[in-house]
Amino acid sequence: MYICVCNAVTEERIQQAVEREGVRDFAQLQAKTGVATCCGCCEMMARQVLDETLETQGSASWHSAA
Repeated sequence: MYICVCNAVTEERIQQAVEREGVRDFAQLQAKTGVATCCGCCEMMARQVLDETLETQGSASWHSAA
């Protein structure tokens, strides 16, 4: 699903940025993907996907460490 239409950033791209490229905050996400750097309408959804992906990553790390 497209999150940022202006810059063609998908939900999958945001997840990839977190999982494979080490993105940990919104500024890093913007730098890597360009999300929410044009009209800004997608910022809330992009932040939500970022937070959910970070939460999933934290859970995965915790489970693999246990």
